[in-house]
Amino acid sequence: MRITPEEIAETLTMVTQQNLDIRTVTLGLSLGDCATDDIDVMSTRIYDKICRCAEHLVPTAKSIAAEYGVPIVNTRISVTPIAQLASACKATNITPLAVALDRAADTVGIDFIGGFSALVHKGMGDGDRRLIDSIPEALASTRRVCSSVNVASTRAGINMDAVLRMAEVVKETAQLTADRDSIGCGKLVLFCNMVEDNPFMAGAMHGSGEADAVINVGISGPGVVRAVVASLSPQADLTEVAEAIKATSFKITRAGELIAREAARRLGVGMGIVDLSLAPTPAQGDSVADIIEAMGVKRCGGPGTTAALALLNDAVKKGGAMGSSSVGGLSGAFIPVSEDQGMIRAAMTGALTIEKLEAMTAVCSVGLDMIAIPGDTATETIAAIVADACAIGVINSKTTAARLIPAVGKSVGESVEFGGLLGTAPVMSVNEWAGTGFVRRGGRFPAPLNSLRN
Repeated sequence: MRITPEEIAETLTMVTQQNLDIRTVTLGLSLGDCATDDIDVMSTRIYDKICRCAEHLVPTAKSIAAEYGVPIVNTRISVTPIAQLASACKATNITPLAVALDRAADTVGIDFIGGFSALVHKGMGDGDRRLIDSIPEALASTRRVCSSVNVASTRAGINMDAVLRMAEVVKETAQLTADRDSIGCGKLVLFCNMVEDNPFMAGAMHGSGEADAVINVGISGPGVVRAVVASLSPQADLTEVAEAIKATSFKITRAGELIAREAARRLGVGMGIVDLSLAPTPAQGDSVADIIEAMGVKRCGGPGTTAALALLNDAVKKGGAMGSSSVGGLSGAFIPVSEDQGMIRAAMTGALTIEKLEAMTAVCSVGLDMIAIPGDTATETIAAIVADACAIGVINSKTTAARLIPAVGKSVGESVEFGGLLGTAPVMSVNEWAGTGFVRRGGRFPAPLNSLRN
């Protein structure tokens, strides 16, 4: 892949002035050969394999960042969904496997490790059930472990029994980490149409269709896109705005492609994908909300927000598809409230509500993301919010997700502080008219007619 001097100069400007970075270099790793009927032996195998295979991950990422001058913010690992390994043993509590993951993550020096996960969109096996029961304790007793559960898909519909159970798990996790503003829930995400090659946390896992080890890269760049949109004439029409975003996304993706290929080569593993998602940070100006407002929406959450986000998402994908032939992951704008200063501002002023975020979910990957809600929110209400997000994904054949944080002891108007990349989340009001009848009917929300594609 040839890189021109002009591209180098543009990339340097993006890095030094517009917060461009590679958000994550994630090593996807299969742990299938670690399974055994003894959970202690399996924990040791997991720890040893991760330490052996990821020994050079962090030093390699640091050397590439120094050589190319593009910051790599996070190094992470995703592993085989642990529920698949849990099915090999009979241990009731699967937390020891999470502890092994956490120890390994600490030893190799990565930020997060994802894959304490289960896929239960059509039904729940014994290993799935035991892993799900262990999630609250696992997330409370570890620092770097992230968990995800797929509760719906277009082909299967929505497993409403799993949705309700996971709402209970969210509440339990919040309680067990109440002394830390319920941070455990910030490491737990519920999916519809979960992907196998997502490099971003908390939803990363290494799917069964993947090779034994691959490098997946997640790019960033909201600050770069915002700067380009803000530089356009106020008279520029939306076609011009879309073209400018598309051209910028192409350049950002080229940087991600370069880093992914180089990391894979140096580590001696295959290159997986480049995820095109625009991932904001708490840094000023590095905000998806700011892009939407630069397009002309008075405040993110106001009328026009969903249309602006749809235009942004589409243009990013079109530009990214020109920049790499290995596009994958989620590849859609993220709008985590706590991690985006513009989203925080919009939520605190009342312009942005959970209902609006749900509408925005229809045109991005994860719309209900890092949302703090009152700690006394009913389990059924949480389940109903998750079901709504899943319904959007099921009907529209797209990935959707929800990461909700019922902040124990907190109410609307207060906030929770996580620090670092997870930021600060204002506690948002929740529509309390969900009731108990709908989600407690259980069963399976049937797959839609458009799932019959064969």
